[in-house]
Amino acid sequence: MSTIAVRTRGVARYVGLTLFAIPWILVPFWLLIVNSLKTQGDASVLSMSWPKHWSAGANYHTVIDKGSYLTGLRNSALLAVPTILAVLLLGSMAAWAYARSDSRTLRFAYYTSALSIVLPPAIIPTIYVLTQLGLNGSRLGYMLVIAGTRLGVVIFLATGFVRTLPHDFEEAAQLDGANKWQIYWRIVLPVLTPVLFTGAVMLIISVWNDFYFALFLLRGSQAATLTLYSFASSSTHGVSWNLVFAHVVLTSLPLVLVYLVLQRRVLAGLTEGGVTG
Repeated sequence: MSTIAVRTRGVARYVGLTLFAIPWILVPFWLLIVNSLKTQGDASVLSMSWPKHWSAGANYHTVIDKGSYLTGLRNSALLAVPTILAVLLLGSMAAWAYARSDSRTLRFAYYTSALSIVLPPAIIPTIYVLTQLGLNGSRLGYMLVIAGTRLGVVIFLATGFVRTLPHDFEEAAQLDGANKWQIYWRIVLPVLTPVLFTGAVMLIISVWNDFYFALFLLRGSQAATLTLYSFASSSTHGVSWNLVFAHVVLTSLPLVLVYLVLQRRVLAGLTEGGVTG
């Protein structure tokens, strides 16, 4: 096949993907942004037209001031960061154990952990267990639940990655007198960095956008995260869609900034992980 034909196919593929992405990504994104700039009356129509009356400053000021945006931002960060770090650490440890063991018990534990990815969360038993432990409504209880429901993702990704790695470095370290913790910390964990970085990106999106567990497991406005919108309830004038959209924009802004800063590292991690495997 000639070079021109290959380039033509490549261009056609990108054009096709772009056209496919427009109704699924660009249209909702434009609808979100443009309606966050309108007044309540104009935004209630949910159209994609430019605002007839601009209210951007008032909308975003109301969300930040009356919507407790800074409090929600602090709570989301305090809950998400340690939870994600704990999931990555514990998940990578479990993945190493599962990948290097022939035990049927550990194999059953691995499949049970991976199965948690597709199983729906059971909120009532979760609340009952947390109540018995005295953790219902607390941040610690919420973090434990989030970590438990997300652990299967990291275990699934990292176990398959570890199985493709040779045993040579681990056996050499063991012969040199290294214990299990030293082997994990100095050899296994650095090698797992690419796949853990990919898993961290997935966890950041999932944990930051969590609404279901935050609604049931966190009590009081002082513990609320960004996803618990203050303007989504109906009133005599209907839902304030302009404020809801402005809140969604501000909630998504930290994720966008993180992606812009780390996008090269994300691609490098995916590429490195694919080459290593």
